Amino acid sequence: MITPQFFIGKLQKEGVEFYAGVPDSLLKNVCAYITDHFDNRHNIIAANEGGAVALAAGYHLATGKVGCVYMQNSGEGNAVNPLASLTDREVYHIPLLLLIGWRGRPGVHDEPQHVKQGKITTGLLNVMGINYEVLSKDESEASKQIEKAMCSIRETGDAFALVVEKDTFDSYTLQNEVKNLYEMSREEAIRTVAAGIPDGAVIVSTTGMISRELFEYRTAMGQGHERDFLTVGSMGHASQIALGIALQHPERMVYCFDGDGASIMHMGNMAIVGSRRPANYVHVVFNNGAHDSVGGQPTVGHEIDLVGIAKALRYDYAVSVSTEARLKEELANMQGDGLRLIEVRVKKGNRKDLGRPTTTPLQNKEALMSFLKK
Repeated sequence: MITPQFFIGKLQKEGVEFYAGVPDSLLKNVCAYITDHFDNRHNIIAANEGGAVALAAGYHLATGKVGCVYMQNSGEGNAVNPLASLTDREVYHIPLLLLIGWRGRPGVHDEPQHVKQGKITTGLLNVMGINYEVLSKDESEASKQIEKAMCSIRETGDAFALVVEKDTFDSYTLQNEVKNLYEMSREEAIRTVAAGIPDGAVIVSTTGMISRELFEYRTAMGQGHERDFLTVGSMGHASQIALGIALQHPERMVYCFDGDGASIMHMGNMAIVGSRRPANYVHVVFNNGAHDSVGGQPTVGHEIDLVGIAKALRYDYAVSVSTEARLKEELANMQGDGLRLIEVRVKKGNRKDLGRPTTTPLQNKEALMSFLKK
């Protein structure tokens, strides 16, 4: 395996001093190293991958230098637009280095949401005319690949991608970890909310730990999973799925279980929810200030005013809580009409033995659709 120190040191020798992106589980060790060794002018954890490409473009315009954009391959979809219509040689011709974690690589077992993206990861790069190398796990070979990539970028002015397989980077523990002192864990908060919603209500839960913890709560309580849509992929879009259901089923309460990273990734979605103001919609944002599923890298979740944002976007009611007692109190008051948001500030982290849903996405979809017909 490659040590993060070696990899970043090699990029520095090649003149790479700026990083932007969205953390990925396959890149978590190198992302942690970047977080510890670069200040917030030279490492920006972006709202989404397209934004990260634009940040690297701005950096190049300001300095003439090449930035590095890191992402999981699921983020290629967010990045396609600026890669094709901003940095491409037929538009502004802005050079950059892409570092892409290859989840769902064909032949390697992975979660269902990564399978299709894994199949098309390199194909998308080919379609966009972006040359790439699958990064070697041998440091000597990887060094040559980095040199090749940077030589190509300097000679052509085009983007170049290094695609990263599982277990490419050696372990590294984040040193500059931001602690928070909130009393509830996310799982405790999810249990409290799920236990406090009315019968017949539907939950749409976002990508990552939130869906996994909701699934385990139902299992522990001996309940079925037909009331919950577990959005295992498409990070940042759970609120729109919930809105689509809420508008067609105004007789049912619909709860969106969101995360800070997911809600920030496509925050414009909150504007659409606010514009429609469904009276049967409760938006619950579990905010731990971190991308917990992919290494605990920080978000700006604890630096922004989600309640103020919701009110500005015409939510009828918005509140932030950080204790179980206050959460229960607010849930008891959520039975009336009106679009509402509860921000629940929670601790980072999750159980090490946390399982994954045992139903397939197709089974989940069919069970929910049957439930909605009742």
